[in-house]
Order: sequence, then structure tokens, then C-alpha cells
Amino acid sequence: MFKEARQHYNATFTQEKYQDFLHTVNSAYDEDCTFRISETPVFVPKSLKAQLLKGVEDICKVITRPDFRAQSEAALPANLRVPGEDAHTTFLQLDFGICRDASGQLVPQLIEMQGFPSLYFFQHLLAESYRKHFDIPANFHHLFGGLDSESYINLMREVIVGGSKPENVVLLEVEPEKQNTRIDFWGSRKQLGIKVLCLSKLKKEGRDLYYLDDNGRRVGIERIYNRIIFDELEKRSDLPREWDLTSEVNAEWVGHPNWFFRISKYTLPFLKTPFVPETLFVNELTSIPDDLENWVLKPLFSFSGQGVKINITREDVESVDDPSNFILQRKVEYIPGVETPNPDEPSKCEIRMMIVWEKNWEQPRLVNNLIRMSKGEMVGVRYNKGKDWVGASVGFFEP
Repeated sequence: MFKEARQHYNATFTQEKYQDFLHTVNSAYDEDCTFRISETPVFVPKSLKAQLLKGVEDICKVITRPDFRAQSEAALPANLRVPGEDAHTTFLQLDFGICRDASGQLVPQLIEMQGFPSLYFFQHLLAESYRKHFDIPANFHHLFGGLDSESYINLMREVIVGGSKPENVVLLEVEPEKQNTRIDFWGSRKQLGIKVLCLSKLKKEGRDLYYLDDNGRRVGIERIYNRIIFDELEKRSDLPREWDLTSEVNAEWVGHPNWFFRISKYTLPFLKTPFVPETLFVNELTSIPDDLENWVLKPLFSFSGQGVKINITREDVESVDDPSNFILQRKVEYIPGVETPNPDEPSKCEIRMMIVWEKNWEQPRLVNNLIRMSKGEMVGVRYNKGKDWVGASVGFFEP
């Protein structure tokens, strides 16, 4: 990536600094992070940054088109349609694998997109912790649009809490204390003062939602910061609940559940830009490509890479039980472009551009980033067991 910053970082890195860094991250929100954190951030050069920004712009042009809701209507399962949908998503995540083009230049390629929240608070903590313990160039940034630490937290407060009191805003999950990303929930609670609540603890009376605080006091819910994935919820028939999310209530969604389906892998075939690899709906194939070694088979609505098949056969495609819920995406080759102290094993990376879109804004706004580093065949824990300089990270961008 950015050669000078990378060489200086590697030369001055020590395990003692890394352990101190981990202590800062793990003590900030009163619980250790449950996933691996990389020894390094990624230094993103100006040329790659420009392409990432152009990729974001190209994709947002499609998402913001007046006909996008109509175009994405088929993505919504009839039995999971939630009333009270907003005119557009509140959150947007764009995941770009970092590759090389034919001329050898770094290029981003969109791998996945989500109309769903991400680790907005954890990523900010991660960036500030790297800065505290390592020598990060002062003029490199992890936030966008001129945001600094204070204005970033204030912006997230505007989006999530709005005009409500924090106690009337709930981060809603299924057993949040068991989720792998729970450190971000605790960050949301600490930074904004909102309640983190399992769906099973939510009470309903008529169309009103409320919860009981630690003193047994009834507290009304005005806004729901939704972190529930329907895939997971549908598997939890054992979870007691007074509300199934699909009936209308007197609370405002912050991140309406319908947008999880509308902006997903379902959207990829509609994106025509050099930053998105060719993507096809399986149910619309007139013939199966002969070069399947160059394609990946993906379910539309899986999370964290579940159900993705890399080395596919004709039988894999033909045996899909619900072709309308699968895509074929042309493979891209992540480049091992992040030098590590082991010169024979550099790391690959995937950069998530994190976007918010408040209801009264004309356009979505890029605010932060998330990076996942890997030395395996795919980005994910099971592909990186026993590896170092892999895992969760953040990008610092050349100004």
C-alpha cells in the first residue's frame, strides 16, 4: 500500500506495543473483543483512495435513483415485510476487495453490500487506539468529509438518537451479549447512552413498545436501532417475544429491516461500473458458464460469508434449491499487498466503506471505514487460523 508509512510502521512495530494496544481496545467498553484484531492498520495511498471514492459514488448513484425501491421490490420476502419503511436506507456498507488490474495498479472490486449498520463505534475506537500506541502519520485520516472524533460521534448521535432521549432509544438484537460483534453494541451504549436490548426483553401494549429498566420502571421506546438479522431470528423459535417485528408499532426504525434485503447481493447485478465484478442471478441464467473456475456461488442474504462456495461445479449450480436466492459472481483475486514482518507472507485486505443517510439528507454520507485482513483463501476466521497480521483493522488514508 503506502510504501513509506508501511516500512516505518513495520520497522518500529513491537509485540509490547501491540499488547498495550490490545489492552486499550479491550478495556474501552468493559469487555474484551471476541474477534482477532490485526497487528497493523492499512495505509491507503491517494490513488487507491480516489478509486474507492469513485466506486462509492457510482454505486450511490444507483441506490439514490427514484426507481430503486421499485427495482428492488422482488428482494423483499413477503413473510418478512416490515411496515413503516423509510424512503431510503439509513445505513450502507460497501465491501471492496483490493486487487490489481492488467497494468499492475491497485483497484477496488465490490464484493458485497449491505443496507444495514456496521461497527461504527468499534472502528473509531480501533483507529484511535492505533494512533495512541503506534506512529501513524498525523495527516492520514480514517474518517471522511472533514469529520474529527467529536463531530463524528455527534453525527452518529444525530442519526441514531435523533431528537429522543437516549433512554428511549434501543439497540435491538437477539441475545446481544452472545453476539460476536457485541463490543460495538457496548460502544454504542457508552458513546450515546442508549439501551442495548434483546428482543425477548421488549414489551408491547397495543402499538406501544417499552422495556423495564433496572428499577422496574416502564420506559417507552421511540426509536429502534436495529441490529437483528432475520436469518438468525427465524432460527430462534425458542426465543420468547411479544412482537415479531412485522406488525406496526409507535416507534421509528433507525435502519429499517426491509433495507437489509433491498440493498444486498441482490443489488449487485444492477451495478454497471468498473468497480463491480460481473454478477448474474442464478434463476436468470440461460446457460451455465463454461468457465466456472472463474465464478463464485453466493446466497443473496447470508451474513459473514456463510454459504459462499468458491470452487464450484456445474452440479453445485444445478442443485441450488432456490435459484432466485443465489448469484454467480465473477471471481476477483485479492492481492497480498500489505507487507508484514514475514516477507514471504504478506496480507490481503478488504475495505468496507461505511456510509450513513439520515432521513432529511438529500444524499448518503461516507463517514468511516473497516478493514479485514487475511492470508487465507477467503477473508474469515476459519481461513486464518494460526496466522498473524490478520483480522480486524482500519484504513488510514493519504490526504
